[in-house]
Amino acid sequence: MTDTKRKGSRSAKDIPTSILNQLNRGEIETTNLVEWLAVDQKLLLENVLQKMERTYYLKPITDQINGLQKQTVNTINETIGSCILEIATKQNDIEILPAIQSHQSDLVRCWGTYTIGRNAQLSIAEILSQIKPFAADTHFGVREISWLAIRSALIKNLDESLKILSKWTNDPAENLRRFASEATRPRGVWSEHIEQLKQQPELGLVILEPLFSDPSKYVQNSVANWLNDASKTQPQFVIEICNKWQKKSASKETAYIVKKALRTIEK
Repeated sequence: MTDTKRKGSRSAKDIPTSILNQLNRGEIETTNLVEWLAVDQKLLLENVLQKMERTYYLKPITDQINGLQKQTVNTINETIGSCILEIATKQNDIEILPAIQSHQSDLVRCWGTYTIGRNAQLSIAEILSQIKPFAADTHFGVREISWLAIRSALIKNLDESLKILSKWTNDPAENLRRFASEATRPRGVWSEHIEQLKQQPELGLVILEPLFSDPSKYVQNSVANWLNDASKTQPQFVIEICNKWQKKSASKETAYIVKKALRTIEK
């Protein structure tokens, strides 16, 4: 869990050396985006693998990272997680995956999401079931990477994914309700678009309708962004849904969602 008592630095140069060293050793979580971006994932990987006595994983993974055309936090996350899964499968290493997925470091848990999302042996129902703890994680980075990690599998199994995630919209945990919306956004952020939802956004109503007056701003923003995505291809659909919701609810929550959802249309 994130250490809420420690305040993160405002810039990378201000991160104390002792804190950065602990982050790179996987001993503590990052507290903000500045720290998250400052972690040397290759060094973190080396330190984690040494502690797990699996240094033979290091070179093939590092070679893959070095071969990336663009090295970003997200591409490195994906590469490390996918490579760990591949090597563990070949080596029949049944211990490393749960160790990665439950690690105290948020970035290591991010790798763990890809060991689930990229596992071709799992059905979409199994993938979503296993990703659920990450979708509910207390750390912002893990939550974001969790939906990115399963995005490809979700797109390939869209109907079933929407059916499963529609049940998450009634969960008491706002992080899970938000995941249901964010993971299915037609355009998304840093991710592959869902062409079917860009053209047929009505398919997403099983996710959106239960959330049109959600009390959580975290969820509200996601729902509004979902509709704003859809407005770029199907503006009339979004206008009609927003009008429908405004007639159903006079709440400030619905008003906020509608205003934010229509921002592209009303430019």
